[in-house]
Amino acid sequence: MRETDLYAPVKALLERQGYVVKGEVGAADIVACRGAEDPVIVELKRGFALALYLQAMERLKVTDHVYIAVPKPAGRTARRALKDNTGLCRRLGLGLITVLPDGRTEVQCDPGPYAPRQSKQKKARLLREFERLEGDPNDGGATRHGIVTAYRQDALRCAAHLAGEGPCKGAMVARATGVKAATRVMADNHYGWFERVATGIYGITDKGRDGLKHWAYSWGD
Repeated sequence: MRETDLYAPVKALLERQGYVVKGEVGAADIVACRGAEDPVIVELKRGFALALYLQAMERLKVTDHVYIAVPKPAGRTARRALKDNTGLCRRLGLGLITVLPDGRTEVQCDPGPYAPRQSKQKKARLLREFERLEGDPNDGGATRHGIVTAYRQDALRCAAHLAGEGPCKGAMVARATGVKAATRVMADNHYGWFERVATGIYGITDKGRDGLKHWAYSWGD
């Protein structure tokens, strides 16, 4: 769908609401006026892009009523892309209009001030991970082996104990390492570092020994 294909559906949408609509007014793709109200500006693009958001933000110097209009995303990632971009528009105080191939329009959000809602659960989860993470192993980004998480550090402690002591019961590993969930960590075996050698008894795999070599710096060795 071309930008010019977006014009007629968006114009019709605004005209149904009593606006007089004109295209290519100054630097704006669409300007709509209704009586003495502040004008509505719509910027058209074939898809979401930084340039589109920058143009729309520039139009906020003229009016608070600024929309961007794009073809409605299609494909496997369409729903996520639309949700993410709708959220971004809300944060920027912009409206979002999507146009379907048959010319129908959908207003995903209207312009307006954004008041973010904080999630107590997400904050608590973040702070728990902060407290559990030993040191600052990531230096602001992923290492060549990946991100060091508190869970990975727990797995490393379990693997280090098994490497030194041999196969052990989960309860013994928990007491020796301070990892309360040692049995679950070894049973889940997320990284392929552990093997169950008998009921309730776990050992370390060759992959686990490699993991200790790769990640030793992250937990203090």
